[in-house]
Amino acid sequence: MELNSQGLKKREQWLDKGYQLGEYDREEVRALTRKNPLWIHFGAGNIFRAFQANVVEKLLNEKVLDRGLIVAEGFDYEIVEKMNRPHDDYSILVTLKADGTVEKKVIGSVVESCILDSANEEEFTRLKEIFANPSLQMASFTITEKGYSLVDGSGKLLASVEEDFKGGPEQPSSYIGKVASLLYMRYRNTDKGIAMVSMDNCSHNGDKLYEAISAFVKEWVANGLVEAGFENYINDKTRVSFPWTMIDKITPRPDASVEKILNEDGIEELDPIITSKNTYVAPFVNAEECEYLVVEDVFPNGRPELEKGGIMFTDRETVDKVEKMKVCTCLNPLHTSLAVFGCLLGYKKICDEMKDEQLRKLIEKIGYEEGLPVVVDPKVIDPKEFIDTVINVRLVNPFMPDTPQRIATDTSQKLAIRFGETIKKYEASDSLNVSDLKLIPLVFAGWIRYLMGIDDQGETFDLSPDPLLDTLTPIASKLSLEEDVNVEKIVEELLRNESIFGVDLEKAGLAEKVIGYLKELCAGKGAVRAALRKYTG
Repeated sequence: MELNSQGLKKREQWLDKGYQLGEYDREEVRALTRKNPLWIHFGAGNIFRAFQANVVEKLLNEKVLDRGLIVAEGFDYEIVEKMNRPHDDYSILVTLKADGTVEKKVIGSVVESCILDSANEEEFTRLKEIFANPSLQMASFTITEKGYSLVDGSGKLLASVEEDFKGGPEQPSSYIGKVASLLYMRYRNTDKGIAMVSMDNCSHNGDKLYEAISAFVKEWVANGLVEAGFENYINDKTRVSFPWTMIDKITPRPDASVEKILNEDGIEELDPIITSKNTYVAPFVNAEECEYLVVEDVFPNGRPELEKGGIMFTDRETVDKVEKMKVCTCLNPLHTSLAVFGCLLGYKKICDEMKDEQLRKLIEKIGYEEGLPVVVDPKVIDPKEFIDTVINVRLVNPFMPDTPQRIATDTSQKLAIRFGETIKKYEASDSLNVSDLKLIPLVFAGWIRYLMGIDDQGETFDLSPDPLLDTLTPIASKLSLEEDVNVEKIVEELLRNESIFGVDLEKAGLAEKVIGYLKELCAGKGAVRAALRKYTG
């Protein structure tokens, strides 16, 4: 069985092995898409193949859509060259469900793949044609938050960006510079609008995309490289929009156990590849069953009926509420809590942590008892049902090989949003008291205990990457599991750090509680387990 147009002509073979196949004429869809495209997506990674491409697959099968997706890859061209095109843009989606069942589906909705390379005349000309076409309604992005940044770690403009500011839209080399160039092509060739839709997992993502593109446009106008009207164009929401979105779906790197299932089915050439840019890609993607995509409904040139595929369209305020619900209370704080204590207790998988009675109670209390009372209900998703799904379906899924060590990455950058916002709402409330918070302070204490790099059995472990480790580990190194030390003096300054915790814990009245917990967590081997048992019971 070969994953390509020729191999999929043998439909019975695939159907006999339990694969879902497209029920539409793909060649007809391909021709219509090439002539009058609706949707181009930048970023050919796993989240796109598991989510957006699957939504379009569903809508093609249901005859809601008659055109498919075009994908463009601008970071790692080898994904298109070595994965998309050899398989005629087909991929396999393996949905790994919490009940242990597996759903296998061939995705054929991607009918053209492009390389975002302005130095390749053929590739860039094709992308210009797509953007110049009046039929195009949206360009979406999953290029990670880093993809929108125009500066390096020190805040200095990237060399490619600086060159593109001076060079103009003819042959830019930076990612966003090339996107801005394509948008300029649309400006010059059609009066039809377009939605530029960031679907990356970051707050106010539409603003990040707008700010990046706008920076190029302003420089080009100032340097006389484009007409002043182009700047007016991207600032006219009736012509170009930059919607906010909230996306949530776990799509881990292709797993060997899934590859084994597909190999046993007789599918050939499944070997994953590691590109020269260290991208790990395979002809298949494995994903959880749960998915959420909430989009601000501003589309100047219309849009496909994607709500029939489960995508939620609403206003900007509601997108913001959903984002805060997920990041500040209903998902991300639970993840971070499991990450901190999972590392201390020696766990290697999140799903295994969920079998631990104390850890499960910890996140249940943080979610339902401490977080839920301050959540603003966005209406499009019920917060309690969201937490129910997180705890009972998502985190327990044995097929999702996520690790506490991965989630513990950059924790110093996450605490302010994931817990600090809840504390602020308690402070502002007439009916809630900060002193009622018991488990969030325990997580703070657990994180400081984690920074010692010593687990609950007294064994050392490697801390996950974090930009503040050089600052934090010298503080944590003064703590001890074996001798009495002045915990208050060691951590008092840290606990006042608003940039880390979102609030000054001393002023909030929580510092004493965190210090008390930390003393208990440092009371020798087994102290972490003892504290969890004591405070989650």
